[in-house]
Amino acid sequence: MKVTEHIRQATGPIISLEILPPTKGKSIDSIFNVLDGFMEYKPSFINVTYHRAEQMYKKRPDGNFERVEIRKRPGTVGICAAIMNHYNVDAVPHLICGGFSKEETENALIDLHFLGIKNVLALRGDAAANEKFFTPHPLGHRYADELVQQIQGLNSGHYLEDDIMEGVKTDFCIGVAGYPEKHYESPNVETDIYYLKRKIELGAEYVTSQMFFDNKHYYSFVNNCREHGIEVPIIPGLKPITNKRQINMIPSVFNVEVPLELTREMQNAKNDAACDQIGEEWLLHQCRDLLKNNAPVLHFYTLGKPHIVQNVLKKLF
Repeated sequence: MKVTEHIRQATGPIISLEILPPTKGKSIDSIFNVLDGFMEYKPSFINVTYHRAEQMYKKRPDGNFERVEIRKRPGTVGICAAIMNHYNVDAVPHLICGGFSKEETENALIDLHFLGIKNVLALRGDAAANEKFFTPHPLGHRYADELVQQIQGLNSGHYLEDDIMEGVKTDFCIGVAGYPEKHYESPNVETDIYYLKRKIELGAEYVTSQMFFDNKHYYSFVNNCREHGIEVPIIPGLKPITNKRQINMIPSVFNVEVPLELTREMQNAKNDAACDQIGEEWLLHQCRDLLKNNAPVLHFYTLGKPHIVQNVLKKLF
């Protein structure tokens, strides 16, 4: 099913998860071992992130160094297929602009279509580790709206090769990212909303939000979107803070605010177990408030300590 169908047909609260592919050389069992603990809560869909290749220098036998590209977390398409086969749960692969040509993107979409995957999340992606600012592939897309346009084009049977006159139409439900506290590169909220609306107009059917730790940011974001004519479902993205280091790291990396109350509670925690408990209770409070206010889905970023999300789900359901 499509994400929008899950939302439309829901008779009660639904949840979704986001996972990382394992690093190269590790087994997919590392994914299954995490997901097994969530299956009793019947997630409607599971997002699988995509990671661009990184430029690295490797020493050659002659002592000189050569620059090579290494993808540390390959396997997104295969993991999606494995999840659907293993759990009978819909998978949502991320597609990113960074590091991919338009042809590589089209070929990935064809693979996903053949596998019966109905959903994709279209993202620009982050700058490479060695870049200060995002640099697109020379034959790829610079912005997510261009990626949305390519996916929607394939949904209409338009392929890159001009000689494909009656290409099979795909049927992807396209999701995009939204930023309750504004994307860090946008000069202002209005510009951020403008480009989000453009992605919707080009064919995106739902929005998944960046994480936030104060629900007021999500509610304000949804209201702002509605005022600007964005009527698609807006899924809140949720993540627990579980240690003191994250109080400073998360705002620095993700450009989101950590509320003063949560900051003080974490700073005053006596040990790791106390930090876990504080993060769990904060996430539980967020979830209860979101459900009370009819959030369409609770989407959990499950990195780090999935048992905390599982504890929250146990208390919710």
